[in-house]
Amino acid sequence: MSGSLLTFVTLLSAGFILGLKHALDADHVAVVSTMVSQTKNLKKSSLLGAWWGLGHTATLLIVGVIILLFKVAIPSRVALGLEFIVGLVVIGFGADLLRKIFRHKIHIHRHEHDGTTHRHVHSHMLQPTHSHNHRALAIGALHGLAGSAALTLLVLTTVQSTPQGVAFILIFGLGSIISMLMISSIIGLPFLLTKRFARMTAAVQTLAGASSMAIGLIIVLKIGRGLLR
Repeated sequence: MSGSLLTFVTLLSAGFILGLKHALDADHVAVVSTMVSQTKNLKKSSLLGAWWGLGHTATLLIVGVIILLFKVAIPSRVALGLEFIVGLVVIGFGADLLRKIFRHKIHIHRHEHDGTTHRHVHSHMLQPTHSHNHRALAIGALHGLAGSAALTLLVLTTVQSTPQGVAFILIFGLGSIISMLMISSIIGLPFLLTKRFARMTAAVQTLAGASSMAIGLIIVLKIGRGLLR
């Protein structure tokens, strides 16, 4: 294997590993967990992660190609502004989940069967909707846009040509898709196991919503200080 080919393969391997790691960022996991917490089965949970990864990769690819072709850079304040917006969105997803928990609060259903009255603790929170896929795609795209500045800077300083840069972004995106698919599947397990127990499900959902709001607030405060300098 020639030196240039070995360097290229090494670059792609690094891109894949970075993509796997990138999906583990707290804000990424927090938002996806709020959506996964509202699904009924593991397949839907996994698909939400995949949709996030697709949106994330699409934005990175579009912005990355523009930067590689025209040799432009995203201004630091624009990058900070995008990160700030991501923080607000993370807060919004957490707040929306908590709102839904309160609106569809746990209640008791009573019905009679064979002369015996039964009581069931019940909640309407776990209702799968097609809109979750769209939301996952959209927030993935926003995350990709916010992270494009750092990634493209890395690409511009390591690749030797535009095709290499595009390949790096694609393999990075593939890593993030696989990683988030696995993460969303793992996050979905507690909700799958507790879906028959409304109180337990609500408790886990509340934790997901509160965590998302806390992580978003940390991002907003941190980035906000940077924007004010």
